[in-house]
Amino acid sequence: MSRIETFEDLEAWRLTRSLTNSIYDVTLLGDFSRDFALRDQMRRASISVVSNIAEGFERDGDREFIQFLSVAKGSCGELRAQLYSALDRKYISNQTFEELVSKAMELGRTVNGLMRYLQQSQLSGRKYKSV
Repeated sequence: MSRIETFEDLEAWRLTRSLTNSIYDVTLLGDFSRDFALRDQMRRASISVVSNIAEGFERDGDREFIQFLSVAKGSCGELRAQLYSALDRKYISNQTFEELVSKAMELGRTVNGLMRYLQQSQLSGRKYKSV
């Protein structure tokens, strides 16, 4: 595997950065842009994912990192649930819904895989560089 030296090197962080940008793009459109509660909550959920992955990595401890990844995974699930509300309100098309839910599910699996890896490895803190 390649060296992980910064949180930007993590596939999970790159995936969530892309998903966050997609969420911002769709929430700028039409009626969605005026539904402040759902729009802002979806943005906060996606930002929570990207931020918790970064913060957890920077904490330097495997237990803390796993805890932050758990929060990120929960926010990812929250975002998926909110996508159903956006679909039900017809703020997004079925195609957009499927694309975003697929990205969110891939992200959830990636975060879960990283958590499992950290739980089973002997790595600790800055030793993630050998991941």
